[in-house]
Amino acid sequence: MSRTVYIFIFSVSLLFSSCAQKKDYVVTIKTDMGDMVAILYDETPKHKANFIKLAQDHFYDSLLFHRVIDGFMIQGGDPDSKNVQPGQRLGNGGPGYTVDAEFNPKLFHKKGALSAARLGDQMNPTKASSGSQFYIVQGTVIPKESMDQLTIDQAKLNTGLQQLLQKEENKPLYDSLSQLYYTGDMQAYQARINSLVPRIERETGMKIKKEISQEKIDAYTTAGGAPHLDDGYTVFGQVIKGLDVIDKIAKVERDGADRPLENVRFTVTIEEMSKKKITKEFGYEYPEEQ
Repeated sequence: MSRTVYIFIFSVSLLFSSCAQKKDYVVTIKTDMGDMVAILYDETPKHKANFIKLAQDHFYDSLLFHRVIDGFMIQGGDPDSKNVQPGQRLGNGGPGYTVDAEFNPKLFHKKGALSAARLGDQMNPTKASSGSQFYIVQGTVIPKESMDQLTIDQAKLNTGLQQLLQKEENKPLYDSLSQLYYTGDMQAYQARINSLVPRIERETGMKIKKEISQEKIDAYTTAGGAPHLDDGYTVFGQVIKGLDVIDKIAKVERDGADRPLENVRFTVTIEEMSKKKITKEFGYEYPEEQ
């Protein structure tokens, strides 16, 4: 075989390989209140592969959204919910394993974010995700004037404030903060603490303020979301059709454990589709170089 023919065949194989890579999976979450269509992020490969496998194995067939909070999120994926009794508490079931956390600063809790539920930090310091339970963010719209609050790392702020107040020379500050706290005006109390950020950074050397992308600001101040969950729970997908279904489910009547009084069951199906068709049908634009 000549070198020219070999190069031609090799080039064609690369072309077909490139075309094959331009496909993705579309997730459809079917409910009696409507369907939600989502994509899964390549940036969270462990979560993506796990979710696809569970759906293809029919793990999610006829499970419940067992926890819903209007203005926050809807949660499902507990296998114990398939044959559950009325009033039975749910939320502890799973496939018997967890998935390593896959945090990515580009993926955040805007409305429609598909994210992994997990145990709390005390029992789960690595923030590993539940093997099957997930939630879909409804959230609320954040006023633009409140966005500055999102630039503050609260954990670092609390640590830095403690260091500041432990110094004897700062006892007057401690007393004034205590007095303000006991007035019960939490908004004024938090505003006063936030005003101390430059001083805390200066005296402790800690960096408390963090950068927020314009994309996040735009999303949270228009569509809304749950920014307080960012960097704590893995976001691994996004609803690209059926955001109104989230609103419908979030508004159902529920008991004291936030379980809907009437079961809201769902089934997850997976379909492979070209990225070009996904963009055409659902308006989802893939990042460049994907």
